[in-house]
Amino acid sequence: MEESIPNEMEQNIENELNTNENVPGTDHVNEPVADEDPITKLEAELQEQKDKYLRLMAEFDNYRRRTSKERLELIQTAGKDVIVSMLDLLDDCDRAEKQLQSSDDIAAQKEGIQLVFNKLRSTMQSKGVKVMESIHEDFDVEKHEAITEIPAPTEDLKGKVIDDIIKGYYLNDKIIRFAKVVVGK
Repeated sequence: MEESIPNEMEQNIENELNTNENVPGTDHVNEPVADEDPITKLEAELQEQKDKYLRLMAEFDNYRRRTSKERLELIQTAGKDVIVSMLDLLDDCDRAEKQLQSSDDIAAQKEGIQLVFNKLRSTMQSKGVKVMESIHEDFDVEKHEAITEIPAPTEDLKGKVIDDIIKGYYLNDKIIRFAKVVVGK
């Protein structure tokens, strides 16, 4: 019995030597850990990539919806600033109409209407609207739409705009309405 105890101790020590990787020497058996099956590993990577893809698509879809909603709101309220500034003009027009009906003083009526027109022009100008100056300018198909041609009253007016039928306008230096003009030939 006494002899079996040291044999068991020797066996335990030998087992510890073989499993302890920090023990130097050739007695240590360093067995590699069995790797996963390559197919299982690839399936896990594929699943991870699918998950990333689905999350990215969901994020993009949310972004697309959000920007679409913001664009729609912007379009719906884009003219709000202009409309609000025009409400003062509408109030002035209502007052002028009331004054026209109650007064017979033509000079005062003309003056009041002229004030409303000037206010309209200055409001439009403050919003970036500018009148296109066309009379006596060279005819330009990029800015003008010729309604008709008439014989030029003088030689220097040939090929130039003689009259504006409908004025053209710029909004922040971009043409928003072409001028309809009469051209001299």
